[in-house]
Amino acid sequence: MRTTLVMAEPRGGPDFDLAPFIAIWETTQACALACRHCRAEAMDRRDPGELSTAEGRDLISQVAAMGTRVLVLSGGDPLQREDLEDLVRHARASGLKVGTIPAATERLTGRRVRALGAAGLHQMALSLDDAGAAAHDAFRGVPGSFERTLTGAAFAREAGVPLQVNTVVSGENWRRLDAIADLVVGLEVVFWEVFFLVPTGRGAGLQGLAPEEFEAVFERLYLLQRRVPFIIKVTEAPHYRMYVAERERRDATGPGPIARRIRARLARETGPGGSVGQAPRGVNSGKGFVFVSHRGEVYPSGFLPLRAGQVRETPLARVYRDAEVLRRLRDPALLGGRCGRCPYRDLCGGSRARAYALTGDYLAEDPACRFEPGRTDRIAAQNG
Repeated sequence: MRTTLVMAEPRGGPDFDLAPFIAIWETTQACALACRHCRAEAMDRRDPGELSTAEGRDLISQVAAMGTRVLVLSGGDPLQREDLEDLVRHARASGLKVGTIPAATERLTGRRVRALGAAGLHQMALSLDDAGAAAHDAFRGVPGSFERTLTGAAFAREAGVPLQVNTVVSGENWRRLDAIADLVVGLEVVFWEVFFLVPTGRGAGLQGLAPEEFEAVFERLYLLQRRVPFIIKVTEAPHYRMYVAERERRDATGPGPIARRIRARLARETGPGGSVGQAPRGVNSGKGFVFVSHRGEVYPSGFLPLRAGQVRETPLARVYRDAEVLRRLRDPALLGGRCGRCPYRDLCGGSRARAYALTGDYLAEDPACRFEPGRTDRIAAQNG
């Protein structure tokens, strides 16, 4: 049986063999929070081996030169770097869309948010992992972090900085997702990133979701995206893309070709008010995405701890394009198990980080997906 993808990746978009759509630089691992899912098990002190301001500026220039569109200055808590505003200015001057993810601590002040806005920050993300203070604070490990998050959101609105909210979904909170979504909607966000737990670092002790629970969450996100103006992005659950393709095919809602409607759900390159959007193609670890640690090591993502290179030794573009692990991650023909047989392997590819965390093989099938060959092959063939 011929198996044509419901939504082929669009032609003429960015070539992920040459450059990622998004680069994450972990500017520091220092953080005053003790989040239960933290892959890095961050502590509240800076590492003397961090990339310096000069090295950071050079890295930013390399990111821009290789054709990447979006840079996120992450942590730890990037507010622990006094040069954060300078790095934002340099990224903006280099033509990048730049965001950052401060921790909700006493360092998150109105003055600092205004300074970041004045430096040209395109988007600021805050973490919100439950709808109430007790559960959120327990997850983040510090009392008061929930209120500081809400206060930080108010600072962003006052400073005119577009607000993103990041939420970690695990077995402990997914049933409360509707209440979390209501809170997110009320914060006037431009972007909601829903991250599905990868069991690594401190997160190895948390309960993940069963495949049918993933799909229950997918349905809620899919229905919500149809009625809200902001972007909803799913991270470390790329089979959401397959879910959306199937739903659009089945429901046939709205005018226009199915492929166009799927792109509208999954590939809005610009968010409300010109804020940061989504990649025009499916991004996965090492495929449209690259992560640089606070010490300059290059990884496919922060949750796939396979070192590909070191920017202090090799230019980032060369690492991204030539490192064997990254090249293999970009080749769907190498995927194993159900992911390798899936007609959606280009569109999805499964979470490489979760596959590695649970099986030790970064090319293995993603255990979170309950792929059914008869169902997806039938839908794909109907479209072909």
